[in-house]
Amino acid sequence: MTTLLKLNVIPCTFLKRLNRFVALVKVDGKERRALLTNTGRLEEFMVPGRRAFCTPKSGGKTDFVLIAFEDLDGKGAIIDTRTQAKAFEKAVELNLVPWLRDCGIKRKEVRIGNSRLDYLFECPKGEVYAEMKSAVLRGGERGEYAMYPDCPSIRGQKHVRELIELARSGKRAMIFFIGAMPGVEKFRPYENGDPEIARLLTEAREAGVEIHALSISLLPDGRVVLEKPSLDAELREDF
Repeated sequence: MTTLLKLNVIPCTFLKRLNRFVALVKVDGKERRALLTNTGRLEEFMVPGRRAFCTPKSGGKTDFVLIAFEDLDGKGAIIDTRTQAKAFEKAVELNLVPWLRDCGIKRKEVRIGNSRLDYLFECPKGEVYAEMKSAVLRGGERGEYAMYPDCPSIRGQKHVRELIELARSGKRAMIFFIGAMPGVEKFRPYENGDPEIARLLTEAREAGVEIHALSISLLPDGRVVLEKPSLDAELREDF
């Protein structure tokens, strides 16, 4: 496993979610507010009393960022989408992502139609329009799947539709998923979370949109590591 980032993590205990963007945690015996950047439900993680990892922050109405929840073997499942993005970008910079070999980030927040896609990559064979999604729902009999989404996502549907149109117009388009949990081996859409996204991903693959995934996790000492640079992506017709 390759280290991608080193964070100043502080052990904390999750108490409850106050709203979409704020959680109540306990740090050194005191109740504090922590920023949430992941708008998913995260119900499997947000259990009162569960051990978690925070990083300090300054300014605003929160004192910390809730980065991850303790998961398998003491490693952290990274829920913070900013950390996921920074880790992914470092992996691309280090040329560790096989499906983006020798590619670089040309632009971020690229406007396409009525949406903004996360990335435009410059690759040896041309540009690639790409969207990143956070897959932090565990599934499968052995917990081997990282899944997305855990709740309906109109925004996610919109992004997939934009990628389909790009592919049909002859451009190279990609959606990829960050399986930000230790020990996952594959990706699949969570149909119970949003059946339309599961359907759209199948349509996207048929239209030529590339679908990829990788996995990362947090070590207790604050290192964010690349676990698997490529996960198999199984769509509904593969099940």
